Amino acid sequence: MIAKTREIYKDKRLTNSLPSVRYVDPEYVYLGITNQRCATGESFVKPGDHVNMGQVIGLRHGPFFDQPIHSTVSGEVVGTIKKFHRSGKLTEFIQIKNDKKNTFADTIKERTDEEIAKLTREDFVEITKKCSLVGLGGSSFPTYIKFQTTDPIDTICINGVECEPYLSADHRMIMEHPRRIIQGCLYAKQAFNAKRIVICIKKKYQDLYDTLTAELTRFPGAPVTVKRVGNYYPQGWEIEMIKTGLGIKVPAGVLPAKLGIMVFNVSTIAGLWRAIKWNEPVMKRNFTCTGDGIKIPTNFRLRVGTSLKEIIDQCGGYNDESENKVLILGGPMMGANLVRDDAVITKTCTSCIIMNEKKYTEEPCVRCGSCVYSCPAGLQPVQIMQAVKNNDKDALKNKLNIKSCILCGMCSYTCTSKIHLTEYCRKGKKLAL
Repeated sequence: MIAKTREIYKDKRLTNSLPSVRYVDPEYVYLGITNQRCATGESFVKPGDHVNMGQVIGLRHGPFFDQPIHSTVSGEVVGTIKKFHRSGKLTEFIQIKNDKKNTFADTIKERTDEEIAKLTREDFVEITKKCSLVGLGGSSFPTYIKFQTTDPIDTICINGVECEPYLSADHRMIMEHPRRIIQGCLYAKQAFNAKRIVICIKKKYQDLYDTLTAELTRFPGAPVTVKRVGNYYPQGWEIEMIKTGLGIKVPAGVLPAKLGIMVFNVSTIAGLWRAIKWNEPVMKRNFTCTGDGIKIPTNFRLRVGTSLKEIIDQCGGYNDESENKVLILGGPMMGANLVRDDAVITKTCTSCIIMNEKKYTEEPCVRCGSCVYSCPAGLQPVQIMQAVKNNDKDALKNKLNIKSCILCGMCSYTCTSKIHLTEYCRKGKKLAL
């Protein structure tokens, strides 16, 4: 049976049609005291304390913002423990034993439609800040900062493209929770007083188009359009999506808000619905675990803070345990490589790709130009590599425009010499700071 299942799921596209398995009652959850945007943080709880779902148990400190840490279960605080974060770094987490009673904090309460209709932009800022809503497509950028813009917003653009290979978490979010997405869109429209909403999906996904258009019949008169965009990578890049979805070219270094456009990921906009309707932080999310290194690729609806090891067990464990595995938390093009499976699913984790390791030998550059032709930002990856090797910060900043690199991975993917050019670009961005 397992062998047959493995054969069926060789094509990653089939995971799009797999309903999400609910795995929302792990024995323990782990909540990071810091993350990639917040280098420091503090815990407000101690071992033995009882906490409820949605309760603030700590605070992360970013460069220009603070971010509350919410418990995603009710239960008892065990203490702190070191585990791997989605960034690939070993991080300190608060460990909570789940009592599986799902007791909510007093702050979680429903707002009536009448109350919501009276909310101002400042109210949206305050709610999303207290609920610690961030970009759930992986950016983890604080959502409340978007609501603080002083630029007039004409269009709300929703990113449902999910262009990286193997991923289907957002696909399942649209299929399984379209009403939350539409309602979240209308809340965003209210906050910005926008005129229209455009939801972008790939052309090839007829099921997404049918689901969204059918759901829109429940919202007569809503200024929402479903736009089918290209099937290529990196179509989900914000600049590319705006270009193909709205016909507007955003110049390099210019925020879309300056052109009257505000962009949200589909999971983020569903999170906005929950924050506004229930005053609730993100405590569950859709997640994909797939690849040829596990027995049964699966989509999950899981509790934020769940151990990756548990998810792998739910997928039947590893295939061919004699072979080394490559674990990527996030998409295969832009995700972080893990050295162990002792990692935690945070609210911004979309997936884990587990592959049987294939050895590649890096060869000298043959100047074929593949990396240049494939770069969506129009950069010179080989020259960036040389500048990094020469520690030429001035060239990286000025001549090579390294700040425009989006670390999409296309240069490494297309390199005929198998050079890890994206890693050089990553180092170049750090050097140019």
